[in-house]
Amino acid sequence: MKKIHILALAMLAAGIYVLITASKDVSTYANYADAELGQRVRIAGELARDKDMIYDPAVNAEEFSFYMTDKDSITKQVILDQAKPQEFERSETIVVTGYLSKEDIFYADDILIKCPSKYKNEEVYIKGEM
Repeated sequence: MKKIHILALAMLAAGIYVLITASKDVSTYANYADAELGQRVRIAGELARDKDMIYDPAVNAEEFSFYMTDKDSITKQVILDQAKPQEFERSETIVVTGYLSKEDIFYADDILIKCPSKYKNEEVYIKGEM
């Protein structure tokens, strides 16, 4: 075999490996009912404002606990392995990635929050030139 053929086969094998590993990544949203024990999922929901948020940087700066309600109105405790995000209380939507434990606690290692836009309630009028 020529060196170019060996290189092409190696590149093809590397591409297949990358596709297989990427397909295991979380790409769709689930809810708490869909989350199987230990399976990594991404869940979107809202902050349960009536429940406590626990963050004490003096004890553990890399752990933040809160309650989140998913789209099916199921509320569970979420423990995030990161510091508390800024403006967290103002969030409209929260997306956490992690797994559900047998203690019925969702352990998240990634979070995305959507805060309200400062332009949401303002009307924007753009005058066109004639």
